[in-house]
Amino acid sequence: MKKVLVLFSIGAILFACNASDNGAKKEGDKKPAEASTAKNDAAADEKALEMIGSLDCTTCHKINEKSIGPAYIDVSKKYEATSTVIDDLSGKIIKGGQGVWGTVPMTPHPSLSMDSARTMVKYILSLKNKQ
Repeated sequence: MKKVLVLFSIGAILFACNASDNGAKKEGDKKPAEASTAKNDAAADEKALEMIGSLDCTTCHKINEKSIGPAYIDVSKKYEATSTVIDDLSGKIIKGGQGVWGTVPMTPHPSLSMDSARTMVKYILSLKNKQ
């Protein structure tokens, strides 16, 4: 009987040790997904910066300081990153706008696709979280 109890105890200990290893493996599984998300975010940021650089955006806007237009960081602080706001701001990039940040109008970019404008807006609004 003592042998059975000893074997049962050893089995319980091994099971307990193995159960905690499985938990560690599950935690470890999350890290590659988080790394993948970070890579995707960095790639999207780079794509947005390329688009901003290829257009005339930097003539009036800078990331951290006001120029002719508002700094991108100030835009990110003013607006929440909701789908409605992203669509509205994307439309302003495409159609142009005036009056929210002063009297100087923003140049329209009618050849820009809505998806490209959204990519740029998402990057700009993400700056609030990257300070």
